Amino acid sequence: MSANFNNAAWFYDRLSRLVYGKALVDAQRFLLKFIPPDTGVLIVGGGTGWILQELAELRPGGLQITYIEVSAKMTALSKSRNAGDNKVIFINDAVENVKLTGGYDVVITPFLFDNFTEATFQKVFVHIHTFLKPGALWLNCDFRLTGKWWQWILLKSMFQFFRIVCGIEASDLPDIEKRFSQFQYKEIAGQAFFGEFISSQVFKKTAPV
Repeated sequence: MSANFNNAAWFYDRLSRLVYGKALVDAQRFLLKFIPPDTGVLIVGGGTGWILQELAELRPGGLQITYIEVSAKMTALSKSRNAGDNKVIFINDAVENVKLTGGYDVVITPFLFDNFTEATFQKVFVHIHTFLKPGALWLNCDFRLTGKWWQWILLKSMFQFFRIVCGIEASDLPDIEKRFSQFQYKEIAGQAFFGEFISSQVFKKTAPV
């Protein structure tokens, strides 16, 4: 069962800035420049939708965007954003419940996988993988542990908070990079933020399916 961030919709962006400054935003902004013009873009777990406005500044039109967000309140906030002349279809559901036709050129998964146990993550990953064309780009940013003591403390505190408030199931980070490797994705760009606690990565789908 997916977590639902309805309870956090009204304060989520402010809380993230309080804890991480601009790091969460900067990590996602880094990825947007890799989105080619006039492409089909899938955004999974877009939160409050500010990313639509950022994307519109970079690509004012020509994008066909499918925006999947499990929280109804987050979806409502996202619909109020200025997406420019890009066409956006909003789907208020958990991504694992969504069936889509046609391959996407790009998918963005911003801080999505840290909500899941390893087992759920694997299922969600495979589900999203099937939506992508060969050669598609997968833009992912999430937390990672690099051996610094404060990262572990901050991560555990975050898991505990969002388990209580939003019902997330995770208590540890899934092995994200291993899964990309197993499905023959090649990392073509990346950058670390917030003392290497946050990683933004651009992967290219090399497998035919």
